[in-house]
Amino acid sequence: MQQDDRRAMLFGLGAVALWSTVATAFKVALGYMTPLELMWLASLVSWALIAVLVLRQGLMGHALRHGWRTAAWAGLMNPVAYYLLLFGAYDRLPGQEAMALNYTWALAMAFLAVPILGQRLTRTDVLAGLIAYSGVWVIATRGAVLDVAFADPLGVVLAMGSTLVWALYWLLNARDHRPPLVAQWQNFSIGLPVLTLLMLWGPGIAWHGWAALGAGVYVGLFEMGIAFVLWQLAVHKVSRTAKVSNLIFLSPPVSLMLLYLVVGEPILPSTLVGLLLILGGLGLQQWQKSPAPKARQNDSQQDN
Repeated sequence: MQQDDRRAMLFGLGAVALWSTVATAFKVALGYMTPLELMWLASLVSWALIAVLVLRQGLMGHALRHGWRTAAWAGLMNPVAYYLLLFGAYDRLPGQEAMALNYTWALAMAFLAVPILGQRLTRTDVLAGLIAYSGVWVIATRGAVLDVAFADPLGVVLAMGSTLVWALYWLLNARDHRPPLVAQWQNFSIGLPVLTLLMLWGPGIAWHGWAALGAGVYVGLFEMGIAFVLWQLAVHKVSRTAKVSNLIFLSPPVSLMLLYLVVGEPILPSTLVGLLLILGGLGLQQWQKSPAPKARQNDSQQDN
């Protein structure tokens, strides 16, 4: 058990380390191409990577025969809608702001679970939401909390829209029993043709140089591919999911540091205050949850 937990923590740390780089990778990649172009290239790379993993696990036969009814709508939500909104937000906002706002998806899921799954909110859920969304307000107004004139209203709308799509995606997938890798490959198999059509009807497929190609490949390999696999390994090997889920709180400070060092973004005081409020709300929400048996938690994570 201890050996499995150690391995799970290593896998989890690997996933979080990769996710910590994606805000910087998004900003670098979007310096060369549009959000749609980045989405198409990253999806193509991720689809190919996951196809190899599905083949190696002997799941391709299952993937070709089952699950496409779910994939038909799930693929339009993730990757298409979610990442187009997310990349659009990163294209308009400083990376630190888009990253921080995106962290509210867990709170959005808790609130949306009320009408969708019939769950009830606790007082702690409400308090956590108030704390976290006060952080959103601080970030969106860049510290001018009494001023409703956002610096980039559309960017904020895109960032918050991405959290709603992501939360809805997981809630609607609560009864999705496809193996995680199969689900991911099928979703990309649905999403990639849609993105290709959008590319052909829109900007077309253009060459932006090797640096642009490298940035897009990095996003596809690590944000959408390898980090996902590492996180799944961590969840399935750990004795209690909370041990690895709490690792995600390590990502924001590392992301901010990389944005400062690589992209050259000055860290705004409003981002630090808002991010602390968001993470405080998320931490409060997690703190109230009592540990569940490993089997139940792993099943829940697999469904998600």
